Amino acid sequence: MAKSVSGFTMTFALLFAFFIIFASFEMAKPAEAALCERRSKTWTGPCFVTEDCDKQCREREGASSGACHRDGLGFACFCFFNC
Repeated sequence: MAKSVSGFTMTFALLFAFFIIFASFEMAKPAEAALCERRSKTWTGPCFVTEDCDKQCREREGASSGACHRDGLGFACFCFFNC
């Protein structure tokens, strides 16, 4: 007569399988590049439209993106670069 698998062995096997699957998903993630932020060198005046700031940062400064952020009492254009 075949011996049944004990509850402990079955639980251990399931946890081990879950760990292996989880570890394989974690290793498959691509490395994310860190972004460095700096105030735009080409923007003049206050920044109210993020889309315009983003376009200028990409086209004139070679940044990956740009956005309007609070700076002191107003808003300024900040560009984001890969560190």
